[in-house]
Amino acid sequence: MPPTPNVRLRQLLETADWNAAQLARAIRQVATEHGTPVACDRSSVSRWLTGVRPRPPAPQFLLEALSRRLDRPVTPEQAGLTRAPDRMPPVSWEAAPLRTLALLTEAELAPARRTPLTTAPFSPLALAVPGLPLPGPPSPDGERGADDRRGGGADADRMDAMAEVFATAAERLGGGPVRAPLAAYLAHDVTARLRAPSSGTVHRRLLAKAAQLTLLLGRICADGGDDAVAQHYQLVAARLSADARDHGTLAIALRTMATHAHDLGHSGPAVRRLAELACEHARYAPPVVQAYAQAHLAVLQAGYDRRAALTALDRAERLRLDGAEAPGPFTAYSLGALHYQRAQTLATLGDRAGTVRALTASLRARAPGERHARTLTHARLAEAQLGMGHLDAALPHWAAFLDAYPSLDSVRATRRLGLMRRHLRPHRRHPGAARLLGRADGLG
Repeated sequence: MPPTPNVRLRQLLETADWNAAQLARAIRQVATEHGTPVACDRSSVSRWLTGVRPRPPAPQFLLEALSRRLDRPVTPEQAGLTRAPDRMPPVSWEAAPLRTLALLTEAELAPARRTPLTTAPFSPLALAVPGLPLPGPPSPDGERGADDRRGGGADADRMDAMAEVFATAAERLGGGPVRAPLAAYLAHDVTARLRAPSSGTVHRRLLAKAAQLTLLLGRICADGGDDAVAQHYQLVAARLSADARDHGTLAIALRTMATHAHDLGHSGPAVRRLAELACEHARYAPPVVQAYAQAHLAVLQAGYDRRAALTALDRAERLRLDGAEAPGPFTAYSLGALHYQRAQTLATLGDRAGTVRALTASLRARAPGERHARTLTHARLAEAQLGMGHLDAALPHWAAFLDAYPSLDSVRATRRLGLMRRHLRPHRRHPGAARLLGRADGLG
């Protein structure tokens, strides 16, 4: 029998004011963002409208394209795709964060359930965060919970120690080897501690530590190229820190969400609003957190307001230099990272020489343990040097990048390797460039 026409999909197309060609173009755009180009044109959409089922991964991209156009989530049922693969677990600001965290981490550890996670596209709709109560000055009786903090100190200290272990391993090796162990720790140990009875003060402290571990897992997923998974962990981390009333961790989560979206090419009002919210919630956090938030605000403002960008960058540098910091993934902001954000800001402002200087300063300031960051900075500096026409100055940095690349399990590093190949192919007759291309080809 011939397939039944997909009336629901046709109705959505009419609501979106799109024809088949426009939907196909939007699907291709989402697929390209996800790094999985699909062959989709007007005739493909026409077949789907007649009732032919789109083949994976096209359904995921179709639903995301329609969701973006209509500014609301579109489910498989609403699009007449009831046999489409499951999408990400339903994650929203209103969803219970602990239940969501359990769903996500359990799926991470089950290969059959992990596939829908890793094939989902990044969604700008999830960047909308509701208005949250802003912090006020610390209360003078803030020490009344000291006994509670000591009571929950052992569990919280263990979470701190584990966060440092996982962060250090990810920086040395890339996120790949760390992702499953961290997901298991969250799924088994952390969620059990959070469900155990405790006083309000202790529970909030543990929530904040869980938010930091979740945020770290989100960063690792982003480094692995699973951007939708990362986005959902970031949102859960923001919600956990909000429930914990930990505005410093909330500021870090909001800044991370904005950075991730910007890295994927999104820089519209929703992304800038996240960066602004991060600065607002960092107001009474330690100076290092304020500097961290201000630095990325400068990166985003550089595309719109030069003076505001330079003001935010100057503020970040003063806060970073004036404030004390403690070692740890959420209590330190390295000078090398700050110089890197300066380079991003200056690059957007069109200051190529300033970008090279800032990246050079970033390399000099990187601590030996910042291996992953150092490797990516070498690649960025090589690209900046070549952009100024300085091929000979770029080659040593690409060589240093290739030296470290085999020891990193990082999609971000793999993407920089692909960029290096594209940049050097026009110069393949140069002996140094030819040697580097040969080394790169040997890395697969």
